[in-house]
Amino acid sequence: MNKAYTDIEQSKKLAEILPKESADACWTNHRFSNILSSWRIESTSPTEYKNLLDYYHVQGYLIEPAWSLAALQDIIQINYKLEKTFLDQSDYCTYSLYDSDEPTFRTFEYDNPVDACVEMILKLHEQKLL
Repeated sequence: MNKAYTDIEQSKKLAEILPKESADACWTNHRFSNILSSWRIESTSPTEYKNLLDYYHVQGYLIEPAWSLAALQDIIQINYKLEKTFLDQSDYCTYSLYDSDEPTFRTFEYDNPVDACVEMILKLHEQKLL
């Protein structure tokens, strides 16, 4: 499964611990009369998208920050060496974090690297390392 961005649930979790400025995309929905549209991803930062909606006087919208794989990797790699491994020639991906020769943290196996990066960020935050 190709997954380019954090899903809405991951985005909400990460928004509690990461600076919103680090998000390079956003989830949004709009209200049309009494109907709220479904969430959709925009490949624009939350601030830029909000400015666009405000420019066109759009009202009744919600915006949640979202992160691409590249943004997630950048967040982790600021302080740590991150290594991606594909297991057994399959599509499963795991990340290992090194601050020496041995891995400090390793994620579970995922079918996409976005989920593995999210897990790594949550582990680092839990250990107060991020």
